[in-house]
Amino acid sequence: MRDPRDDAELLALSRRYVTPERRYLKLGGSLLRMEDPEYDRFTRSLRDDAGLITADEIAMLLEGSWRERRTAAWLVAVSRRTEFRERLGELLLASEVCCVGSAYSVALASFGTARDAELLAAYLDRYLRRPDLAYDQTVVMGALQFIDLNLKRGQADRFREPGGLWQQWLQGAPHMQGDSDPAPCSLSLIRRFCAFVDECADGL
Repeated sequence: MRDPRDDAELLALSRRYVTPERRYLKLGGSLLRMEDPEYDRFTRSLRDDAGLITADEIAMLLEGSWRERRTAAWLVAVSRRTEFRERLGELLLASEVCCVGSAYSVALASFGTARDAELLAAYLDRYLRRPDLAYDQTVVMGALQFIDLNLKRGQADRFREPGGLWQQWLQGAPHMQGDSDPAPCSLSLIRRFCAFVDECADGL
């Protein structure tokens, strides 16, 4: 992982695409609470930068901290850079840094192919076996279900069958004790994020 504080090239990219108006913090639940004119300004700025950023610049941001990676993943989604599919899948599976798994999930869900579903399923195969880890299991499940609904497939079904890995994880994860199944809320969140991505992408 490259640290922008020690990397002049990455720092310049971060100042260009990541930190203006604290974009990296707004790429998440905050954007769903925005109202005009902030929403229009934010959407237009993200769309413009998605059209301007180069593949090499995205690749470099994906080597940075969670701030750079989160922003890069959203720019990948908006610009439909499907050539980064495998890289996002690798980063999601590695889970090296916090606060970015949802961005990878949104990008893969927005691509919405069978391969994207496979990458999300690979994550669940690994991390639903780790109830001690409160990572991105819920949002990844939402992303996988989103693709399933659009492709009329059932890749999430094997996780959600009675006694399956999803139920085991919910029952074994200390942070989930007493909670209802979060999958419907995660699916709704992914649906709203992907609608935002589509809105931005349509203007490119």
